[in-house]
Amino acid sequence: MQLDVVSDTVCPWCYIGKKRLDQALAMHGGDGITLAWRPFQLDASIPEGGVDRKAYMEKKFGAERAKTVGNTIRELGEAAGITFRFDRIERSPNTLDSHRLVRWAGTAGCQNEMVDILFRRYFEDGEDVGSHAILLDAANEAGMDVDIVRDLLQKDADKELIRREDAMARQMGIQGVPSFVINSQWVMVGAQEPETLVRMFDKLLAREAEEAEAATS
Repeated sequence: MQLDVVSDTVCPWCYIGKKRLDQALAMHGGDGITLAWRPFQLDASIPEGGVDRKAYMEKKFGAERAKTVGNTIRELGEAAGITFRFDRIERSPNTLDSHRLVRWAGTAGCQNEMVDILFRRYFEDGEDVGSHAILLDAANEAGMDVDIVRDLLQKDADKELIRREDAMARQMGIQGVPSFVINSQWVMVGAQEPETLVRMFDKLLAREAEEAEAATS
């Protein structure tokens, strides 16, 4: 079963969804499931270098609501083992380069770890995941070849590919993240509870087994 998770590296619900997915895979065992992370930019209009987060949030939600918008997320994050530190975040970045790094991490065999690293660095450490210096440090933490990553970041490598994958997700009808796409056919939207994901895994893997048996009989 192919499981593609469509998410953005600055989406707090995606971080919660990631933690719940990890729990679900641990509960299930993960046998027969191939996992890949796919890009979705919540706001591709943010310029390179990012913008001041406080001003950005106030413009998006209004000054008063911006002060409380993270309260529910903090509570759910704590339940999932995340300590959200929105107060540490100074910049709202453009996430195109971070998605490029996630893609390259897939080639290096550490994509799931890289997704965790970027979420933690942004939401818990308050680091700017649009900064090449931070991305290179994240690559080093994941054990990637930093010289190769530096060279790729300095070029336009895979920028158009990331944009096409983002557009493809929207063409599939995905408007919110995280979204779980199974075998390019079924989509579940939102940070699903681990038990819900396990039931989905069991049901679809059983269906695949039945179809495989029918094809050989």
